[in-house]
Amino acid sequence: MKSPLSGKRIAVTRARDQAPELTGKLTALGAEVVELPLIQVVKDIDKQTLADVLLELGGYDWIVFTSANGVRFFFEEFHRIFDDIRSLGLLRFACVGDATARAIREQHLKVECQPEVATGEALADALIATGSLDSAKVLVITGNLNRDELVKRLEEARAIVDRLPVYRTETTDVTHDPAAVDFRAHGADAILFASSSAVQSYADQARALKLGQNARKPIAGSIGSQTSETMKKVGIPIAFEAKKPGLDELVAALVKTLG
Repeated sequence: MKSPLSGKRIAVTRARDQAPELTGKLTALGAEVVELPLIQVVKDIDKQTLADVLLELGGYDWIVFTSANGVRFFFEEFHRIFDDIRSLGLLRFACVGDATARAIREQHLKVECQPEVATGEALADALIATGSLDSAKVLVITGNLNRDELVKRLEEARAIVDRLPVYRTETTDVTHDPAAVDFRAHGADAILFASSSAVQSYADQARALKLGQNARKPIAGSIGSQTSETMKKVGIPIAFEAKKPGLDELVAALVKTLG
């Protein structure tokens, strides 16, 4: 039986250390994958802010994660300083997305609040629905590009919110990357965007990624509404969008479109 993506070339634009999960899903369906690492995610934590947060850690009611990167970098610092997971006290955990929830569970911790739709707005709604936010202390673990909507909504629900940025997302120059050379020469049937930062990097590096005369011209797919908004802003036509934010949903939309 022929695989759904057999003979298709798919370009993936995630950070190099995050691409394998999506690449694995695509290759399992028969695709040839070109990894274009348009962004990179690096730990970036202000030491004084971290110290202030960790001193108050037992006083928070909720800790909120919006990405698996946030989980990884936060717990790297937590385990560096504490040798007992009980130092977290009675914190309750909330997050966006299955990958983020999986990263929390790998710490042998329970996720008590995770919305079905993986957006900050949906997470705010889910937390508000718990009825636990009035005067609650909430710690939101973020990156440098996180939107303010989640924090704003929590504060409107009378929560006391602190933010701890633990990473930053940077553009990666792919001009001389072998994958970019391959992409320019051969193109792809589709290119997948899983973040607004990858979309912006792709647009900023349009010259470095300009396709050759005989290269396949890819259609573009989006993981969700926020990414799609950025695609519209930079002028990238959206051929398909995941029904809800998630890698499996993005792959399903790709298969439906190319199939």
